[in-house]
Amino acid sequence: MSLRVILRILGLLLMLFSLTMLPPMLISAWFRDGVWEAFLIAMGISVATGLVLYLPNRHAQKELRVRDGFIIAAMFWTVLALFGSLPLMLFGDESLSLTDAVFESFSGLTTTGATVITGIDFLPESILYYRQQLQWLGGMGIVVLAVAILPTLGVGGMALYRTEIPGPLKDSKLTPRITETAKALWYIYATLTVACMLAYMAAGMDWFDALGHSFSTVAIGGFSTYDASIGYFDSATIEMICVGFMLISAFSFSLHFIAWREKRLTHYFQDPEARFLMLFLLGLSVVAVLSLWITDTYDTWRGLRHGVFQVVSVATTAGFGVADFSMWPGALPFLLFMAAFVGGCSGSTAGGMKVIRIILIMKQGMREIMRLIHPNAVIAVKVGKVSVPDGIAQAVWGFFSVYVLLFFLMLVGVMATGVDQVTAWSTVGSALNNLGPALGEASSHYGDVPEAAKWILVVAMLLGRLEIFTVLVLFTPAFWRR
Repeated sequence: MSLRVILRILGLLLMLFSLTMLPPMLISAWFRDGVWEAFLIAMGISVATGLVLYLPNRHAQKELRVRDGFIIAAMFWTVLALFGSLPLMLFGDESLSLTDAVFESFSGLTTTGATVITGIDFLPESILYYRQQLQWLGGMGIVVLAVAILPTLGVGGMALYRTEIPGPLKDSKLTPRITETAKALWYIYATLTVACMLAYMAAGMDWFDALGHSFSTVAIGGFSTYDASIGYFDSATIEMICVGFMLISAFSFSLHFIAWREKRLTHYFQDPEARFLMLFLLGLSVVAVLSLWITDTYDTWRGLRHGVFQVVSVATTAGFGVADFSMWPGALPFLLFMAAFVGGCSGSTAGGMKVIRIILIMKQGMREIMRLIHPNAVIAVKVGKVSVPDGIAQAVWGFFSVYVLLFFLMLVGVMATGVDQVTAWSTVGSALNNLGPALGEASSHYGDVPEAAKWILVVAMLLGRLEIFTVLVLFTPAFWRR
């Protein structure tokens, strides 16, 4: 492990991140909202800090190892989110406090979508754009973008790629060269974003709202330019476009790559993970719609619209809203919230534990039941026609165990700050799954959550985005031994 190489890379990436302040500066100039100075100052601070980290270490040359990748990934997300909070603290009389700005920035970059802001409709346009841009950058993963750039700077990227791609199967590459893989992912991501924006504009959004919502839709983030979220538009067409792109983005981007390269769609229905997600969302939608109809919560058409939209939005961890589902009857709010623990497919922009892990946990459980009946049988765990090595199955159970333990510890921590049980349980679950919406006192926003609780939730967002072990490994003595 080379500290100088790590500092050099962090300096480079921080300087590259500072360039993301340019688009909101242009938006500020276009709308004349008077906030461009906040972005200029934030850009200057980011560049200066990046230079301080880079210049003393600019001659440090060494191939990255996986251990270095863990450090860079964790520090990179933390550092970017901290520097990303600067414009939110500097934009004027309505600027956020340090805690709220860091919370909002982490929520954006991790695509959680939880917000402490009320009166979003009245924010300056450049700040509205910036929040959406944070989610778009965080959706595919800034580190994956960096992987495409690092080789040109003399730094290998595979170690970073392995720490960034979500899911238990991290070593599969779409192309022989990891740089080309990262570029392919971003080409697909950008293409989907443009397609989503054009669809929104065709459905009646103006270019600004269409751009902002396309950023957060494809990133499965959930930030909106309005307090009422997608419900502001009250348009079935816009809602269905949003549902379609949330579903597309919840599939593994490797499936999109195959569709682009081989010009076919049948593999979506052949992939066990994608098929499970589609059936899961279909079944949950049926339950939600029938519940809304039976309880006369909405009429037939609106019950269908709202039921399907909220199921897909919450289950894929996007977190957009067309209705306050926390007020829906019976166990429906709890059921929808629990669906977010499943999340999307591995290799997607969605949060949650990932569908493949749920499949493996279920199959491993069934295998243990069969072993009780046939103690001497050799029973393989299969996903589709592929046998899963026991090491991966055990790693999934390990992930689940640590996930539950951390959830419990952070739940106790948030409750210790004075938050009630329902609010604490839902905010921790929402942050750890990168969902956004919560129940209880945080159902509309997180502004009233105590400051100490917000910092715990910031940690939960980071753990969820980097899938826990990438962060926890840094706190083990073995990691730091030579």
